[in-house]
Amino acid sequence: MLNPAKSCSNSTAGSFQRKFQISSLLVKQMHGCTNCFEVIHFFFFGLHCLSVCPPLGMESHRIENDQLLTSSVYQHRYSSHRARLNIQASGDEDDMNGGAWCANPEEKMHWIELDARTLTEFTGVITQGRDDPLDDYVSSYYVAFSNDSREWTVLDDGYAEWLFFGNSDKNTPVLSQFMEPVVARYIRILPQSWNGTMCMRMEVLGCPVPDPLSQYQSQNEVTHRDDLDYTHHNYLDMEKLMKSISDECPNITRFYSLGKSFKGLEIYAMEITDNPGMHETGEPEFRYTAGYHGNEALGREILLMLMQYLCREYKDDNPRVRHLVDETRIHLVPSVNPDGHMKAFEKGSELGSWTLGHWTEDGHDIFQNFPDLNNILWDAEDKGMVPKLIPNHHLPIPEGILSSNGSVAVETLALISWMESHPFVLGANLQGGERLVAYPFDMRRLTKESEEMEKKLNSRANRQGEPEEEIRVIEDQSLFRWLAISYASTHRTMTQTFQGGCHADDPTGGLGIVNRAKWKPIPGSMNDFSYLHTNCFELSIFLGCDKFPHQSELLREWEHNREALLTFITQVHRGIKGVVRDKEGNPISNATVSVEGINHDVRTGESGDYWRLLNPGEYRVTARAEGYSPFTRLCVVGFDPGATLCNFDLNKSNWDRIKQIMALHGNRPIRLLSSGNRGSGQRYTHSTNQIPNSKFSNKIPNGNGGDMNRARLHRLRLMRIRRLRQQRLLASKTTMLPTTTTMTTTTVPTTTESTTPWYDSWRLGETFEENTTPTGEIELTDSLDYNYNYKIDDY
Repeated sequence: MLNPAKSCSNSTAGSFQRKFQISSLLVKQMHGCTNCFEVIHFFFFGLHCLSVCPPLGMESHRIENDQLLTSSVYQHRYSSHRARLNIQASGDEDDMNGGAWCANPEEKMHWIELDARTLTEFTGVITQGRDDPLDDYVSSYYVAFSNDSREWTVLDDGYAEWLFFGNSDKNTPVLSQFMEPVVARYIRILPQSWNGTMCMRMEVLGCPVPDPLSQYQSQNEVTHRDDLDYTHHNYLDMEKLMKSISDECPNITRFYSLGKSFKGLEIYAMEITDNPGMHETGEPEFRYTAGYHGNEALGREILLMLMQYLCREYKDDNPRVRHLVDETRIHLVPSVNPDGHMKAFEKGSELGSWTLGHWTEDGHDIFQNFPDLNNILWDAEDKGMVPKLIPNHHLPIPEGILSSNGSVAVETLALISWMESHPFVLGANLQGGERLVAYPFDMRRLTKESEEMEKKLNSRANRQGEPEEEIRVIEDQSLFRWLAISYASTHRTMTQTFQGGCHADDPTGGLGIVNRAKWKPIPGSMNDFSYLHTNCFELSIFLGCDKFPHQSELLREWEHNREALLTFITQVHRGIKGVVRDKEGNPISNATVSVEGINHDVRTGESGDYWRLLNPGEYRVTARAEGYSPFTRLCVVGFDPGATLCNFDLNKSNWDRIKQIMALHGNRPIRLLSSGNRGSGQRYTHSTNQIPNSKFSNKIPNGNGGDMNRARLHRLRLMRIRRLRQQRLLASKTTMLPTTTTMTTTTVPTTTESTTPWYDSWRLGETFEENTTPTGEIELTDSLDYNYNYKIDDY
């Protein structure tokens, strides 16, 4: 590992070699050092040691906007702060977020200047064209340096000024390195030729020269640094590192695979818990995933470092880590898209474009390749079918979507199978290109009222005074906001948004969190699918502006994210948890646990245990299971760490017997009509064709007799309704006669109304008659043929 202050300019080659410019095609980045690495080239004339420093931070935004200055600006949206490498333009031509810095074409001389604010060894420049449908890029340029921003020296070889060759297209970054480092404070790029409009994006490589005074002071400082591997790993290196972690901590780790990628690479995962390989009743399961887009390498390396950290801190008896590992089953998947990462890794951290390796080998974006369950739920909600006919949770995947027709990637299928086989409670996927936390819903759709209003407004010519559109929000929005804030607020820089976002204005309002549907909506996301198909609450964590940072940044990024990573895992122990059992103590799987006021339920696992993430408060919670009577209890979630225990013991219901009786009659409604007192205590025993001591008929009346019977029942229904109204009216009249000394109360006697059991009630629109059969005589009528299927949730 080389010292960043050390100059690598001592060359064993002759001075004539400085005449040659090293093309970026000859430079192979070596990832074994941290701040300054040497690239050794063997030329036909000898050995040359070429100094290469890491990026100063144009792409990562460590270079602030006021450190940039330009000769001119074409439009305001193409000002100097848009000159950052890989910056993305917005689709709105009226905003300030163009895809590059563009100079005024009327000016004759163009330049862009960077103030490093300290003496710096500059070793190279990376250029890129404009992110725009037009093909605008700089094809050649000079480089000048200064210490006061007034007197400039153009880089030369002693005979002539060096003309650096730039880009041949707008997207591919091109690296041009200097034969020797140049120490200065200011660097200026002077474009000489370009294609289309003079626009460019760039990154500058340099190593700050240490101040002797600050270096002396830092010798007395004690800085903590975790003993981790702060380097980028290719596929084989990642595999080797994960195996070594498993060998180092065999008692708390399990190294396994979710499946294979399109090219046959294993999608590796690491389980970290006190009893790996098994689910413990009452212990929640948590997941971190990364590498959905292969060029977003930071999340991959962060999870590899987290594995090392948990293993070594557990061995060192760190109480926080020990409690976390012993009480949680943690799963870490660092590279969901290993095929894409191989492409990006070959180019390196600075030379890969914004999209290189983003998709799978067969062209899928894994993160938004999941079945769309949002529209299924929202359509059912608009029709009033939720939750009676369509559940508000664990929505089934429509048939045919997961078929082998190529619409769903093999990596996505592996993830879905993994998600369904583990009772995950909370998870997050690590991505790049922004610095914020996004919570679902990720898909955008207007509410039913807003959709109707939009249709009315579209039919009008004048839409002035149009009300603000309302989009559909997730049921657990307040909880998701808390989960997002728990990460963003403990991240060192995520809430420092005074300079705006990575590519546009800050979408988070300074909080570091945003609803994805309001920011950049996408359909079929993993977050929405996880919420609607499983019990797991999933968020997206965008780690930084630079998707593939130089490995010299990995230590800094780990320090920024370490506390946030651990804090977010602890959120899995928030809310309520428990076990749903029957009266004999047997666990009930697939029981539904619902919270009053939140139209989203969870299900119990195979061992009957459940977890329901909730914010502090009092909740009425109901457990339901088929064949059991529902039970409701009050559960209180406090502010102290740890979930509140809320167990449920359910009694068996007679619903199974009722369904058997209904099945004998083709699942048609059974009408039991009886005159006299229903509570007389008279007992009946059921047989196939009759009930003792009563007339029992299950035949459908035929001919005129059936019509006469319907007319008679209709008349008797009207008579009974009239009699019931009279009884209620008499019961409500109580005469009070006051006197001077005593008070006499006369109560009008009322007729006791018999209680009608559920199976004697009538649906709206059906006939409901007074039974005129003799006492003790019951008539079963199947005259109305309804497709009437009872469900346990209806009662």
